[in-house]
Amino acid sequence: MSNPPVWHGTTILSVRKGGKVVVAGDGQVSMGDTVIKNSARKVRQLAGGTVIGGFAGATADAFTLFERLEAKLEQYPNQLLRACVELAKDWRTDRYLRKLEAMMIVADRETTLVLTGTGDVLEPEHGVTGIGSGGNYALSAARALVDMDMTAEDIARKAMGIAADICVYTNTSLTVETLDADG
Repeated sequence: MSNPPVWHGTTILSVRKGGKVVVAGDGQVSMGDTVIKNSARKVRQLAGGTVIGGFAGATADAFTLFERLEAKLEQYPNQLLRACVELAKDWRTDRYLRKLEAMMIVADRETTLVLTGTGDVLEPEHGVTGIGSGGNYALSAARALVDMDMTAEDIARKAMGIAADICVYTNTSLTVETLDADG
């Protein structure tokens, strides 16, 4: 009996620099060694544009998590950390949510967080973080570029391009969302 095909494909990167925070994601979705879609939108605005987030993992699971996070952000307005901790608690303890396979990067004007199904709510060091198949490639590239005379968006785009050159599950069809920390 063969195993079902495994879905691969996402690179999500967040860069915080110069009063801006950027979340960028590629558009590739693969099943096994076949590209199923090149232009998936894995990064989006939440909470009326005050939060941006990107997901890696199963799409339906990620949409469920985005919906749950939106509800938590309504319950705890302007409290991203609190909303994410409450979501992580639900994710770990709810029988249905526990089976969801996804990770998220979410950011507001002040904070960037990585959320996982194991209950982690992590604030990255150095203002840069990456998740997904090519996340470590993009993270490494962004960390190397962050001290250069480049904007947060330029760093994110360059790092995502480097990840796409290395990771077969990452492409250059990017969705990029930006928040200005100065309001």
